[in-house]
Amino acid sequence: MAYTIDRYPCEDSPRLGAMTLHPTPESVPRARRWFRKFIAPYNPACSVEDCVLMISELVTNAIRYGQADEPWQVRVEWFREETSLRVEVHNPGFPANVRLRRPDANDAHGRGLLLVDSIAESWHSGPSRFGGTVVSFVVADAWPS
Repeated sequence: MAYTIDRYPCEDSPRLGAMTLHPTPESVPRARRWFRKFIAPYNPACSVEDCVLMISELVTNAIRYGQADEPWQVRVEWFREETSLRVEVHNPGFPANVRLRRPDANDAHGRGLLLVDSIAESWHSGPSRFGGTVVSFVVADAWPS
């Protein structure tokens, strides 16, 4: 199986959904497609396309930089926190390796977190509760208060 989707989170949880993806390039468009589909019923007021762009960048980074000795997966979860949307991307990598870069104009890579930093209200990286690394972003005013 290449993926799993959690469409029915617990009612008492702020989590709206989650997906688990294999660390392959095909998982990036899947993550975009599934997020659009599964966030739609919640009618967010924020730009879903901005969220999709940030998810795409973080899933790409998770696939590119994730490391494990055994087969591994990328996990994406999204949460409603009052009026904000928080999205987390987990992978088995080292938290110390996540950093905001300032690439030169000719650099082919290194702009993913720069995009997230410019669009999101905030972003964070650190140890994942699943082991490895989590990179998350928050979009303020995703829902009316």
